[in-house]
Amino acid sequence: MKNNSGFTLVEVIIVVAIVAVLASIAYPSYEQHIIKSKRSEAMAALINAAQAMERFRVSNYSYDLPNGLSDVFAIQVPVDGGAKYYDLTVVDTASTYTLTATPVGSMAGKDSALTLTNTGLRTWNGKNCWPEGSNDC
Repeated sequence: MKNNSGFTLVEVIIVVAIVAVLASIAYPSYEQHIIKSKRSEAMAALINAAQAMERFRVSNYSYDLPNGLSDVFAIQVPVDGGAKYYDLTVVDTASTYTLTATPVGSMAGKDSALTLTNTGLRTWNGKNCWPEGSNDC
């Protein structure tokens, strides 16, 4: 009798099916993790931009930036260059400002805009909170 070694077609199909099931479970979780990490970077950029706005106000007695947010802070996330996934904008007057991070590029359609005002009000997806800030957001 000849002793054959190797895998049968049925065994290979079973392994491929198991890998496919595991990938179908793991990939959406991975994608959500990437979205969360990019959103966290946008939230950090908004906080840093707000600090830059406050420093500008201390020096100039006004939030009114002559050339927009680019006067005091980067206008994209990631702030150090690379492919952007959020655009930062500001609507400012002498006494108020509203910073907004709008998803673009790889985040377009996957997330909602984040906002931060001079009073500290944070909004996301129609709610007055940021997603990683509480369980009810």
